[in-house]
Amino acid sequence: MNTPLYIAKRYLFAKKSTNAINLISGISMVGVMVGSAALIIILSIFNGLEVTILNMFNTMTPELAILPAKGKTFNPDTRYFNDLKNNTKVYSYTEVLQENALLKYNNKQAVGMVKGVSYDYLKNPKLDSTIREGRFVLNNKSGYSAVIGSALQSYLTVNTVDPFTELEIFSPKKNIAVNNINPADDFVNKSIRVSGVFEVQQEFDNGIVVPLDFARELLGEEKNVSSIEINLQPNVNVDDFKKELEEHAGPGYSIKNRMEQNKSIYHLLNTEKWAVYIILTFILIIAIFNIIGSLTMLVIDKVKDIAILSSLGASKKLIKRIFLLEGMMITMSGCVLGLIIGLIFYFLQHNYGLIKMGEENKTVISSYPIGLKWKDFILVFVTVGIFSFLASALSSKFSVKKIDQINQAL
Repeated sequence: MNTPLYIAKRYLFAKKSTNAINLISGISMVGVMVGSAALIIILSIFNGLEVTILNMFNTMTPELAILPAKGKTFNPDTRYFNDLKNNTKVYSYTEVLQENALLKYNNKQAVGMVKGVSYDYLKNPKLDSTIREGRFVLNNKSGYSAVIGSALQSYLTVNTVDPFTELEIFSPKKNIAVNNINPADDFVNKSIRVSGVFEVQQEFDNGIVVPLDFARELLGEEKNVSSIEINLQPNVNVDDFKKELEEHAGPGYSIKNRMEQNKSIYHLLNTEKWAVYIILTFILIIAIFNIIGSLTMLVIDKVKDIAILSSLGASKKLIKRIFLLEGMMITMSGCVLGLIIGLIFYFLQHNYGLIKMGEENKTVISSYPIGLKWKDFILVFVTVGIFSFLASALSSKFSVKKIDQINQAL
């Protein structure tokens, strides 16, 4: 029989001489329970927000992007890239040519990113979900058409149903001297009809998507592309295919997955999550260290028991372990109850959406998203376990000092 654990259990549930001891122990347990529940709920909400935000970015972000290691463009007309188009693992192979340009609609002007794409780009099934007005069409009976981001459309007040007014795009001509007599001759000027407006995130909403051939004429680029965007078949492992691309493409190219393409947003989400975790952990530590007061009063209450155990031959180590286990049981029971509350909240929020988003965000999602990760439960449990051990160890030392005082008195 584990004597320290047996005695600690008896002390936990036995009636104390002073009700204040039970009250302080209960407050300590409730504090740890609330702190643990708050920590796991906040981490779960951050998981849900991370998935929601990344899904928005992933709508327009390919699984893999091939970029030049140096410079802005490269020639995709190589044997390997031509074979890659017909690779059975590849779902869509999109050649992209993009550059900033001046956009003009009626009397308004703005600078935006012009993104020319080949027609495999339209294989993305999520594109239609981004459309706020019109359709995601890049070619119609009258010729080329474009899809503009909501930020640009709002600034330029582009009317997608106006068949007569087209969007004008100006791009500097390449390899020519500056013409001081007529500066307009230094620019390529092309017009295109806007067929739709998409809305994802501000990073994308300040751009315009056009057919690749139109972009080549505008930017004066006959062969080169800025990047190649690749989406894979459902059962293909992205990391394995990325390694395969890196081996065959060579050092002249940079292969990036979605995380690397949106490095700043991934970093921001992780930083915010860990910052909140650290702040809530400090609050939890305060609740855990309330156990010191509870155990200190328990030691005072059990001075006679300590004297009897000591006279029966109990070592200082055994008595110290009794109060160490007592403190651990109080805090860890609070932690387990907090994790259970967090789990219940997850199922209620996930299934019923108890906490709603603000009115301005209801078009995107009606209630706060939430995501369950078991490693978060382990993280909270280990965090509480470490600090409860430290707090209980400090309190148990007080019991050993009491033994010395008793021995001196005897």
